[in-house]
Amino acid sequence: MSTVHFTCPDCAQTIEVNDEMRETILDAGCPVCTATAAEEDFAVACE
Repeated sequence: MSTVHFTCPDCAQTIEVNDEMRETILDAGCPVCTATAAEEDFAVACE
């Protein structure tokens, strides 16, 4: 199983996200600072 991390390009906050949260962040922006998020702001970390 892999884990996905979102790192905000503006505030640099990094959070672990699931698929639903990922879609919400892409639609609404960073949950911390509301900056626009893009696919490249997500990274898969293999466990």
